[in-house]
Amino acid sequence: MDRNQFKQKLTQSPLLMDGAMGTQLHNRGVSIDQSFDALNYRQPAVVAEIHRAYIDAGADIIETNSFGANRFKLAEYSFQDDVKIFNQAAVAIARRVITGSFKEVLLAGSVGPLGVRLAPLGRVSRAEAEAAFAEQIDALINAEAGGVDLLILETMSDVKEIEAAVAAARQIAPDIPIVVQMTFTRDNRTLLGYAAAEVALALARLDVDVIGVNCSGGPAQVLRLLAEMKEAVPNLPLAAAPNAGWPEHRDSGRVFYPATPAYFGDYARAFVEAGARLVGGCCGTTETHIAAMRQALDTSGKSSLPLPQVQVVAREERRVSAATEPTQLSDFLQNGRFVITVEMSPPKGIATERLLAGARTLKAAGANFLDIADSPLARMRMSAWAAAYLVQREVGLETILHFPTRGRNLLRVQGDLLAAHAMNIRNLFVTMGDPTKIGDYPEAMDSYDIVPTGLIQLIKEQFNSGLDKAGQAIDQATSFVVGCALSLTPADPEREIKLLQKKVRMGADFALTQPVFDPPAARRFVEQYQETTGEPILPLVAGIKPLYNSRNAEFLHNEVPGIIIPDAQRQRMAQASDPQREGVLIAQELLAEIRPFVQGVYLMPAFGRYDLTADVIDSIA
Repeated sequence: MDRNQFKQKLTQSPLLMDGAMGTQLHNRGVSIDQSFDALNYRQPAVVAEIHRAYIDAGADIIETNSFGANRFKLAEYSFQDDVKIFNQAAVAIARRVITGSFKEVLLAGSVGPLGVRLAPLGRVSRAEAEAAFAEQIDALINAEAGGVDLLILETMSDVKEIEAAVAAARQIAPDIPIVVQMTFTRDNRTLLGYAAAEVALALARLDVDVIGVNCSGGPAQVLRLLAEMKEAVPNLPLAAAPNAGWPEHRDSGRVFYPATPAYFGDYARAFVEAGARLVGGCCGTTETHIAAMRQALDTSGKSSLPLPQVQVVAREERRVSAATEPTQLSDFLQNGRFVITVEMSPPKGIATERLLAGARTLKAAGANFLDIADSPLARMRMSAWAAAYLVQREVGLETILHFPTRGRNLLRVQGDLLAAHAMNIRNLFVTMGDPTKIGDYPEAMDSYDIVPTGLIQLIKEQFNSGLDKAGQAIDQATSFVVGCALSLTPADPEREIKLLQKKVRMGADFALTQPVFDPPAARRFVEQYQETTGEPILPLVAGIKPLYNSRNAEFLHNEVPGIIIPDAQRQRMAQASDPQREGVLIAQELLAEIRPFVQGVYLMPAFGRYDLTADVIDSIA
């Protein structure tokens, strides 16, 4: 069936889709801890029984049991190499049931989300996502059993992921009908914060045939969302497949859904009157729900349910930032002034006297900024933005706040950004952060919703324009200056150059580098970057770490990734009668060599010895 035939079929009458597959498998004793997609190969009779029940209930469309049959999802069960086997088995089972039913039933290929974050929120590139979708979709369309009639991309929460899936599908089958269904949370927004009207406008720009809602809450919520979509995109067919209400977890370990078949029947006609040409069910629905919807659709007359009245309003105009004055760091970077910043760790407790005393010492020595680290080495410390605020208020020295993405979800990331800006902490160093397994609490949560490049983009393109991640207006635009991480002596210079280019495209204003112990190699990297890209490198604030003693030098060289200390420097530390003084001299020499091609120095004290760092600063004058 091509797209024109499918659209023609939709104009004749609404089509009824099937209900839940996962719920039905679970009800038949299949554990939720195993791969449902693998059952196509291991227990095909169970899958066939569910398809047969939905067809007998009156479904016009059944979906393959392939919702999670992509390589990322299957990798959770070590089945990543079985994508083709599981998808083609899913098609074969469904085709066999349809043929045996002697009914005209369409077969839809179910394609769910990959289960990973796409860049810039995650580490999976657009190309990798497209390849994963293409692998699954090709198996569904070109199955030996005849292939699917249409594709349903369902339970999606990220429009960028949908874009990748649609692009993959159109490369394989330009004329196959595509239905796209988004899922929404209790507040009527996607997991990334987008409202139904915004989603509809975004999906309408894609090369798809039907858009709609599945999963989410119950029929009442889906009807409201459908009305919003219809208001935003009045000429595009819609689809509705709600859950049977919000799930309830019982003591027995079973999951129950409250919405009855009769309740679903009442909403079936309402969905159609709201613009749906495809209706069905998702989690918690069974063949009895589908039978009730079939009866309602076959009954003439209007629904007794009132349709929601919605009005899509334009987003309010954003206010400009009240913080119109540039930060001192921004002024230094723009005017070529040399940045001298020193890393400080927040206290392990609530006593701040030592932190503030060290900050005053460094200010007196000539530091013009202070870097405030956030949980360095995953050690429990006072919140970095609180320490930064105290330093700025008590010492009068502007700070650069380290802002790791690790351990923060999108809500926390954005809330902390607003808190920092409200306290006039507007210089940020965006980094991944140290893994919790090396720190005080190795069992602590170590996940993240966004990678550094994505956070740089979020801050520079959205927060600094008065928008949050969901595109909603915040009360006023922020004015952050954002730094990124860089190694000037990387093991793979080409990879580091590409990554730095990406960070620059996302909006990075400057780079803080890892400690430099080989200035000639660092200069060669800068030259290679400029020759490769044809553009000057962004302002560099080069890392300098004074060595404390021979043992410290050997530890850094042998155990810290990315740090290589030349033999000559390690020998000097081993032979020194005063190791701390020798470490200061080496740092001063390194600083003198790198100063001509960097715009600042980022000093990293060993063991909190700010006095030794002050000695290094003395050489700058």
